[in-house]
Amino acid sequence: MSTQFLSKLSQNYIELLDDDEYYDITIEVGEDPNVKILRAHMSILCYRSPYLRRILASNKNRNKENILSHIKLSKISPEVFQIILKYIYSGTLSLNEQDTLEILKILIAAEELLLQELVDYLQKYFIENKSKWMEQHFELIHRTSFQSNSLLELQQF
Repeated sequence: MSTQFLSKLSQNYIELLDDDEYYDITIEVGEDPNVKILRAHMSILCYRSPYLRRILASNKNRNKENILSHIKLSKISPEVFQIILKYIYSGTLSLNEQDTLEILKILIAAEELLLQELVDYLQKYFIENKSKWMEQHFELIHRTSFQSNSLLELQQF
């Protein structure tokens, strides 16, 4: 018999994300004047995001001396990336405080970072909960969904 204690594990990972001491990578997100540098852990990022794994693997080849790694993600706003980081570390996502346009930005960032589980969830969320909004913003949804092959559910909608 095995028992899972996932809520405590998730909470510990959030605490790890908030810890200022044991990080090994900094991530610069956003564009001027809205730029923020966040701290994280390469091993967690690599296992949760194939996109970040690729970037970090190429940095690893250049960074042989165990110097702190640094990457830039200028297309993703600091606010959106913090939500994504919380998802990466805890497996949780709260959309209660987000407006619909912000949720769309989260979807776009999740797609860029190859977070397929999150992409699938957010597409379903939009279709089930925001169909009226999508109809009102048809051009934006159409343009956004056809910029990627992984947003097929929105394309079909």
